[in-house]
Amino acid sequence: MKITQAIKSGHPGSLFSAFLYFDISFMVWVILGPLAVYIAQDMGLSAAQKGALVAFPILGGALLRIPMGILTDRFGPRRTGLAGLVITLVPLIYGWLWADSLGHVMAVGLLLGVAGASFAVALPLASRWYPPEHQGVAMGVAGAGNSGTVLTMLLAPRLAEHVGWQGVIGLAAIPISITFALFFFLAKESPNQPAPRSAREYLSVFMNRDAWWFNFFYGVTFGGFVGLASFLVIFFHDQYGLAKVMAGNFAAACVFAGSFFRPIGGYLSDRFGGVRVLTGLFVWVGVMMFGISLLPPLPVVTVLLFAGMMGLGMGNGSVFQIVPQRFGKEIGIVTGMVGAAGGFGGFLLPMFFGVLKDLTGSFKFGFILFGIIGFLSFISLQLVHQKYWRWAWMTSERPVSGLSPSGRVAMEVVFGG
Repeated sequence: MKITQAIKSGHPGSLFSAFLYFDISFMVWVILGPLAVYIAQDMGLSAAQKGALVAFPILGGALLRIPMGILTDRFGPRRTGLAGLVITLVPLIYGWLWADSLGHVMAVGLLLGVAGASFAVALPLASRWYPPEHQGVAMGVAGAGNSGTVLTMLLAPRLAEHVGWQGVIGLAAIPISITFALFFFLAKESPNQPAPRSAREYLSVFMNRDAWWFNFFYGVTFGGFVGLASFLVIFFHDQYGLAKVMAGNFAAACVFAGSFFRPIGGYLSDRFGGVRVLTGLFVWVGVMMFGISLLPPLPVVTVLLFAGMMGLGMGNGSVFQIVPQRFGKEIGIVTGMVGAAGGFGGFLLPMFFGVLKDLTGSFKFGFILFGIIGFLSFISLQLVHQKYWRWAWMTSERPVSGLSPSGRVAMEVVFGG
């Protein structure tokens, strides 16, 4: 009953529109991941080319997150969202009818970044309609759109068996079109639109050292999560010989772990301190990646990947439990910047995995590299916390009293992947 009352306290139509837009956009954003094994078979791609294929949509999302946020501030989330949905149709139709070479498919992937930047529209659309005491519920509902990543892992390979990979890209235009129609009729601009941010405000954050540390940490957690999510179908298919549909099932299970456990990372950070929890998670992820690098039997590697993705998802929540302690006043600008950095990390990971597979003939060196990055992140966090943060602004490892629980939940859901 309390959740129902919370939803009714704002604009339910806009909240549903935000969820649907986020969900379908994320589904489309990573669609090349589960289709990569089909595309690679048709085009005879190397491991490095496969990595680039699944990395380009993530790069597009990273590059467009901040511009989409600026457009949302200036023109409102409804107008920006409608434009984003129309633009998303362009690469889908092009990929369906004309993408017959690797260059064309990678161009499609880069343009699909518009869908990956959907959070910059969906979350403000929901947030601006709800009072502070119900922000947690509103952001929880809207942020549940992350489930679209799991859906595409399950559905895309099954559909490709019947209509081919180009047909799947074309079919994706149907839910985007339906979402456009519902978004047009149900979403409304909130009367509480904030003033657009100035270029000086953005520049001041870009020049801040602490912001770049958060960029790095989130590039590891969210970047690791979304990068692995896009690459796992390739890994399960090429390394363990799983059928394409079954590889999608295994990948979906691991992606689900990262999405489901993300809020738990935020909860534990509230209780025990964000730095303490994130420190442990970096070690956890490093250990899991080194375990995966041994390329153990399929049941064992699946458990390790599930655990590793779980740690990365929890790490997303932990990072954004710490951010508002340092950037309470600039939180909107900082979250956009850090979110973009997370996407850039997700672009680099499959690129490195593919290149290392071509150079060495094995996937293990990619996981060794990621394990090293996990431990370097642990060391870096310890050093920056001991040398700067605990003396300059972090008086406690618990949240500052000025940050409401709903505010922390909102950020945790938005940037969890």
